[in-house]
Amino acid sequence: MSAPISLCMIVRNEEAVLARCLESAAGLYDELVLVDTGSTDGTPELAARAADRVFSFPWRDDFSAARNFAFDQARCPFCLWLDADDVILPPDREALLAVKEQALPAADVVMARYQTLGPDGAPVLSYYRERILRNVPWLRWTGAVHEAVPPRGTIVYTEAAVTHRKEGPGDPDRNLRILEGLRTSGRVFSPREQYYYGRELRDHHRFSEAVPVLEGFLERGQGWVEDQIGACQVLSDCYAALGRRRQAVRALLEALAYDGPRAEVCCGLGALAFQQEDWRSALRWYELALRCGQRASAGGFLRPDCHGYLPAFQIALCWWHLGDPVKAAQWNEQAASFRPGDPSCRQNAAFFADLAENGPPGA
Repeated sequence: MSAPISLCMIVRNEEAVLARCLESAAGLYDELVLVDTGSTDGTPELAARAADRVFSFPWRDDFSAARNFAFDQARCPFCLWLDADDVILPPDREALLAVKEQALPAADVVMARYQTLGPDGAPVLSYYRERILRNVPWLRWTGAVHEAVPPRGTIVYTEAAVTHRKEGPGDPDRNLRILEGLRTSGRVFSPREQYYYGRELRDHHRFSEAVPVLEGFLERGQGWVEDQIGACQVLSDCYAALGRRRQAVRALLEALAYDGPRAEVCCGLGALAFQQEDWRSALRWYELALRCGQRASAGGFLRPDCHGYLPAFQIALCWWHLGDPVKAAQWNEQAASFRPGDPSCRQNAAFFADLAENGPPGA
């Protein structure tokens, strides 16, 4: 048994990608609601041909307001959301169709993976997002940017993914501009908004400004645990960029107060040790990263490379610096198993093969 779904989208100047998104989601929805927030290209005409209903919504620098307006127009008992530059790959579409048939109408929230892919087609970033939600007032969006719906009720998880496939650079300053506008207006940031303000400052290389924002977020102690762990990582990045290595290490170690070791945190600690040429300490952190497993809970950012390729490749470099080319070659081979055809692993393999055959240069 399944339940009808409204696909609710907010769009603006998405003429180049909207049709691709809708085609990839074919069969998943029973109603299409498109809310245009001020397009100046052919998006409204395309929307008029594709959607059951099209609405205009005056943009006011608040993504939650626009998404909630779209949800409020839905006539089906469940809402699915996508951005226009998202796609659903065929295997994931089949998996989501199975979720629709098997999990609805019992579920209130379906959490699905959201991912970006590298040039080789492998995920470089993955995390769970609320993807299908019961159309009720208590499941609505919050936050002007990096908006979210706090999951409540009966929650179902699926490994099916929505893939973010952005075309073009977009507006890299948009989110920071919105947050700084809210701050100037006197708005008191929620914990999530404060965390993402710190992230945006980091991304814009405003490290000295980001530090007190992130330290303040952690001191509040009110954020979601995944955001607290993320804040420790972002804070460490800022301290490292400012040349404050001890504080960078401290920030990452603080992440261990919220959960056991995460591969992403261990790789960060390994990188800090590696930069100091402390090869044995780096080796231990990278080895621990390989033993962590993919433990990020719903919503936590998962970087698959930190669970295989990256620590294995760095362990190879550590063993090389420690004077053991045999172990270095073995770990380089292990890194290549996670990312077949990787040019760096291939180059290293050729070097180690030549070393084994001819000895060190000049010997």
